[in-house]
Amino acid sequence: MNQSTDSTSGFQIVVISGPSGSGKTTVVSRLERESSVPLIKSISATTRPARVNEVDGQDYYFFKQEEFDRKREAGEFLEYAEVHRTGYWYGTLKSEVDRARKLNGWALLEIDVEGALNVMQQYPGAITIFLTTPSEQEFERRLRDRGTEQEEVIQRRLQTARQELKSANLYKYTVINDHLDRAVNEIQEILHHHAGEHCEHA
Repeated sequence: MNQSTDSTSGFQIVVISGPSGSGKTTVVSRLERESSVPLIKSISATTRPARVNEVDGQDYYFFKQEEFDRKREAGEFLEYAEVHRTGYWYGTLKSEVDRARKLNGWALLEIDVEGALNVMQQYPGAITIFLTTPSEQEFERRLRDRGTEQEEVIQRRLQTARQELKSANLYKYTVINDHLDRAVNEIQEILHHHAGEHCEHA
């Protein structure tokens, strides 16, 4: 079986990533509600503490570092990385991809660029979408408008964003999130195109 798809079911892995401030979470929420293709969002695992109102098993799987390390060593992660040099690890469990397949949906992964590159190696047929803003200045404006992070963190995220932008050409698609509705519609068209391809070859 091809690692990227299941030819009998048309199963696909959809990866959406991009720098902080690109609007990934908002776009993914819209796609979950509106996509004509059944998307099952993979729940990421993390070692960071839960924030107020976050629910284990719904927002994230919250693991102690020891448990995360054990699962990593056992090969249970599709991808994992320490994000923004915070000391906290994030990853996608292979079981989350299996969950989407069993639910007859496509696995939707909202992950960082490093994780996406790892997924591309294992699933070269994955639908990979790089979400970005019209300019670096817009990234910075959005990060500052959040009002949730200190200057040091903002500068670190901007530095990471500059590095991540260099990987955009490795994705199958780049979508500029200059207007939410337009960006969501463009991604919907991409997914619809791939769903139509499967129907033609079925």
